[in-house]
Amino acid sequence: MNILYRSAFALANDIKTQTLSSLAVLEFFLSRVEQFNPTLNAVVALDVERARQRAEAADTAAANGEDWGPLHGVPVTIKDALCTQGLVTVGGIPDCKDNIPSSNATAVQHYLDAGAIVFGKTNVPFMSSDLQSYNDIYGATNNPWNVERTCGGSSGGAAAAVAAGLTPLEIGSDIGGSIRIPSHFNGVFGHKSSFGIVSEHGHLPPGENTLSESDLSVIGPIGTCVDDLEQALDILCGEHGSQSPGWKLALPAASFDDIASLRVAVWADDAFCPVDADIARSITEAGESLLHAGAHVDFEARPNLDPEENHRNYSLLLMASMGAGMPQAVFDTARDVTAAADPADFSDAMMSLRGIALSHRDWLKQNERRLKTQAAWERFFEDFDVVLCPSAFVPAFPHDHTPDMNARQLIVNGETRRYTDLLRWSGLTLNTYLPATAVPVGATADGMPVGAQVVSRYMGDRTTLKAARLLEQHHRGFKAPDGY
Repeated sequence: MNILYRSAFALANDIKTQTLSSLAVLEFFLSRVEQFNPTLNAVVALDVERARQRAEAADTAAANGEDWGPLHGVPVTIKDALCTQGLVTVGGIPDCKDNIPSSNATAVQHYLDAGAIVFGKTNVPFMSSDLQSYNDIYGATNNPWNVERTCGGSSGGAAAAVAAGLTPLEIGSDIGGSIRIPSHFNGVFGHKSSFGIVSEHGHLPPGENTLSESDLSVIGPIGTCVDDLEQALDILCGEHGSQSPGWKLALPAASFDDIASLRVAVWADDAFCPVDADIARSITEAGESLLHAGAHVDFEARPNLDPEENHRNYSLLLMASMGAGMPQAVFDTARDVTAAADPADFSDAMMSLRGIALSHRDWLKQNERRLKTQAAWERFFEDFDVVLCPSAFVPAFPHDHTPDMNARQLIVNGETRRYTDLLRWSGLTLNTYLPATAVPVGATADGMPVGAQVVSRYMGDRTTLKAARLLEQHHRGFKAPDGY
């Protein structure tokens, strides 16, 4: 029976019915890692012996009629920003090169409690704070569609491993597009969950001993089909630490019944962040596929908000969150520079410094602004179920590890653009905690994948996933890179 690019949950059913053995599935993926990983460098740590022991136990359990759960005996890799008990977790941080967590991140534990087997970790950038996956410990991860190009970040190793068939399922995290952009670059599916529904405890940084969870950052699954995203999200939305005794999640059902009642706004391009022509074309074609299949599709509708103002709000909140873990000297420099700066300086570099130095008083003002933007989205989603828009303005690009991100540049439609513009489309929907399902929608002229994000109102995860399933059925499903 075929294992490659099969649904992780279908594999679990086959293992439980003994159509496949967990050990055989594990050995299959280990052989894929051995064959392809030297070129990709997506999987950066292995836990082979413990994985084999757990696979043998899973097979014994299946033979005895025991059911470990919906991922019974399925081997998976885990993004190396999520702590794994007994398996090195570096998070791209040189000081953590020998870090062996004593506990699992909550999301990882949920996969294990569902019967999964963790057999490896996948690469991330330093502190998961870049949109390319490379660090001083493990080096750079390549894109399976073109190894001269980045796989994205920060869940880049995870998305590349799924695309290359090194693992059937992953977990990503996203504070700046880190699930959606790698999914777009590698041609896979991913889900950025609504903020707060999946525990981020055990993410590195800040690490397994930190009890608070970051603003904006979310956890979500990455796979090769919407079916896996839906079932994995159900697993991940569980116990929430000290909130567990009273915590219960009841996500609303999708806001539409079938494709005939689906209302889609297509936002394929915008002067706020002009998009590569192939990406805009692919997203428009995805909207046209839904239109021809019977959905109500509007190519002009937009929410009543200022994308530029939203981006400034997002930039401040993002860097306030990330800055909390930075050294005092960085904070002191940001405070001094911004105090002397021109108030009209809205450059990316200055907005980053303003965010790092943001006072609690000013954070509360920015949060109120964010909530007003969320209310504008809510009003928009009274008329539309989802909006289909870019995950990023550019496809996967050649590796560029210039230390100063503000000095990096990208060429799009013949024009030179700022590297930091990568945050614009992802921040547009992330800032207000909205769910977004990343879906493949096409390819560029030179064969690189193109993805989009399907977005809905806060807590509308069932809606984005159901719409993504319709795109998978009526427009484009997962396609493997050549040679894999």
